[in-house]
Amino acid sequence: MAFDARRRDSAELTALIEAHKSSYAALRKTVDHVSGSGVVFNDACRTEEDALMAICVYPAATEGDRCAKASYLLEIEARGELDLEQHMQAILRSMMWTG
Repeated sequence: MAFDARRRDSAELTALIEAHKSSYAALRKTVDHVSGSGVVFNDACRTEEDALMAICVYPAATEGDRCAKASYLLEIEARGELDLEQHMQAILRSMMWTG
């Protein structure tokens, strides 16, 4: 189930997803070049994790946002990368109605 940018999701969520894709690609490139160690690697990991967490905490209020968020996070989970306790807590908190 691939992320489909043609869905009617918000520009904000689309930007968060694209930011994560970009930071994940940068992390992969860093791993390939520096063999997964050092300050550059740690910075790339932190950037990617922050981008992923931004998607997890995003309060998807519309049907388009819910579908886009769920589809994208399922792709991440399928790679085994949605595995931290903080991810689940953030996702669940984002679903709580505060209005």
